Amino acid sequence: MYKKAKKGEYLDILLRSKNSVFSTKDIALLWRDTQTTSSQVRLNYYVKTGKIIRIRRGIYAKDKNYDKYEFATKIFRPSYVSFETVLGSSGMTFQYYGNIFIASYLKREIKCDEQAYSFVKMKDLILSNPKGIDQTGEYAIASKERAFLDTIYRSKKYYFDNLTTLDWDKVFEILPIFNNKKMEKTVHKYYDQYKITK
Repeated sequence: MYKKAKKGEYLDILLRSKNSVFSTKDIALLWRDTQTTSSQVRLNYYVKTGKIIRIRRGIYAKDKNYDKYEFATKIFRPSYVSFETVLGSSGMTFQYYGNIFIASYLKREIKCDEQAYSFVKMKDLILSNPKGIDQTGEYAIASKERAFLDTIYRSKKYYFDNLTTLDWDKVFEILPIFNNKKMEKTVHKYYDQYKITK
């Protein structure tokens, strides 16, 4: 059993953590502290003295250089980075989007520290399915194949600039989680187009 943090250790525990962003729930787990009032007083003191920063209500960071993807997935849980954010970094779309796109259980547009976050509502069964989602780091992010399918699920007629980076075996392996016949037909159309241009 882990011991509760001792006085003077609390800040060190946060600063030594591999995470750059923490929710109050994360902090309570790190500190092994169930007394939320004392935790809140401590956090307020650290923010006031500039030891940590408060990004949004209930979410804190070590400093201003926090990971934006990590922050995005802490706002609403469960969630993971996907759509144009992954498509753009994978070279499937050439248009630049300043927003960070996240799959979530609700639809929201949020702006924080000059960064816009777009939350796209997904069905719970899809959202909670880990297929094609990398959760090994400090945040969950879709593979390019999962992001491709998420995007088709959201908008059936989407223009992709480049589909050559996709592993189609992985695409067809993930596809059943959406349980959508219309979507399956659309994916097959994209695959046929890809085979022609190959």
